[in-house]
Amino acid sequence: MIIWLASYPKSGNTWLRSILVQLLFNEKGIANNSNVLKDISKISSYPQKKYFERLSNFSNKDFNNKEVIMKNWIDTQNNINQKPGIKIFKTHNYACKLYDANGNGFSFTNLENSIGVIYIVRDPRNIITSIKNHFSMDSYEEAFNMMDNKDTWLVGDREGRIPEAMSSWDNHYLSWSRFPKNFHLIKYENLLSQTELEIGKLKNYLNSFYEINEDEINIEEIVKSTNFKSLKKNEEEYGFEESVSDKNTGNKVPFFNLGPKNDWRNLLTEKITKKIEERFGQIMQKLGYLN
Repeated sequence: MIIWLASYPKSGNTWLRSILVQLLFNEKGIANNSNVLKDISKISSYPQKKYFERLSNFSNKDFNNKEVIMKNWIDTQNNINQKPGIKIFKTHNYACKLYDANGNGFSFTNLENSIGVIYIVRDPRNIITSIKNHFSMDSYEEAFNMMDNKDTWLVGDREGRIPEAMSSWDNHYLSWSRFPKNFHLIKYENLLSQTELEIGKLKNYLNSFYEINEDEINIEEIVKSTNFKSLKKNEEEYGFEESVSDKNTGNKVPFFNLGPKNDWRNLLTEKITKKIEERFGQIMQKLGYLN
């Protein structure tokens, strides 16, 4: 069965994966090597080509065909779950049901394949600054249009990745928040300000699925090895396979760039701030981002 580690892009998913790896796969929560980012691959991303190319009816020309991809979401997850045990998959897909030209509906996942969701959410006013930087966008307006579009698909930007149905920021959150069982919400801002407490809550959630010896987990060590400064240093020393290239220069864009310094108050104009708050205000208020 699958536990989804879901988020809208640039919400802290990679940081959370690094924490999960230390909790689940490294003894006492201590990193096995100096390159913590390398261990992140222990939590795979979905969708990926390798899960679809195993299907007999799937060909190379289908990897960018969104309709073919959505028709095979469930079949690929059925195949993944033929191997017993619980798997955690990172995804930026929203928990949708999409329809083809004939009106046939195809769900991203179902309860036969999925047992829970860990969802990390972040203030959209800070997401927009990271998205503009990460995707080498020319303006915040361009980034806003991406976050506002309910039909947005995230195109695979690295080898092995295929398009993900992402939708708008609010649709993404709402779709996963309605998952009917074992939904665990983490706010990026809480993970930043009270890291040990949030890791403790995450550990309690995971105890329902894994045998975690609480006495053997060193949360302080996890915080130390996965904080922004450590991950940024890791990327500078070893690189990071999930970083992308600037669309204008071709140079790698640092994945860990702004981090805690990413404060929308110092970066956004009043106009774009108001636009975000008006568009997403209802969900932002529900999550405590607006009074």
